[in-house]
Amino acid sequence: MSRFTGRTALVTGASRGLGRVVAHALAAEGAAVGVFGRSRDRVEETVAAIEREGGRALALVGDLRVDDDVRDCVARLAEGFGGPDLLAHTAGVLRFGSLPELAEDDWDLLFDTNVKSCFRLARHVVPAMRARGGGAIVHVSSVFAQAANPGAAAYAASKAAMDALTKIMALDHIGEGIRINGVAPGSMRTPMLEATAAEQSPGDPEAMLRAVGALHPLGRLIEPEEVARLVLYLLSDDAASIVGETCVIDGGRLAQIGVAKRV
Repeated sequence: MSRFTGRTALVTGASRGLGRVVAHALAAEGAAVGVFGRSRDRVEETVAAIEREGGRALALVGDLRVDDDVRDCVARLAEGFGGPDLLAHTAGVLRFGSLPELAEDDWDLLFDTNVKSCFRLARHVVPAMRARGGGAIVHVSSVFAQAANPGAAAYAASKAAMDALTKIMALDHIGEGIRINGVAPGSMRTPMLEATAAEQSPGDPEAMLRAVGALHPLGRLIEPEEVARLVLYLLSDDAASIVGETCVIDGGRLAQIGVAKRV
């Protein structure tokens, strides 16, 4: 029997990038998956691909910044498959700029999407998990929460806030059988990073991606499939004693910074 047979998972940001990879991986291991995203076409493409592989999936089109959308999608998932028993919150946005130059709308977008989405999801997912006798949640954060690059103040702050929420939520709900953890990837090859490279280095975005990868002692970017394996581990019963942690998967980036500080 696969690790998630008989369980229902909600995956945010599942229409592309890491979320799509996580949704496929959960379905391959037996979960019925709610594919949550803003683009109907991409959400339905993900669902169709999972179904072609023999999995079960449900298209949930909505915006994490709209509480009614979150509530309705959780309710539709419960009606269609039951649950959710599992939540992989992979959705997020990135904007660059030092604070004096950053538009207030961009600051609000980052915190609304990256942080307040955790609040909205908790309001609707946690009660559903209580009714099911427990569950597991993983928030996808970033190593930027601990060691950011210049020009990423708002993004780093939003991910640091997510890490704090993960710890407090874990303590609030472990007594109800709901385990909450996070993962903090280094620079990961996703459409979001590729779009950033195309914007900042239009002449040769691949060269920029290689340069970003070279900042990691591993010598390359982190692949979404690698992060997905860690997300699934934390959602599984194999991680039953891991509570309130944000697990780093960064190819040695933070370790390298720590060594530099000690020299």
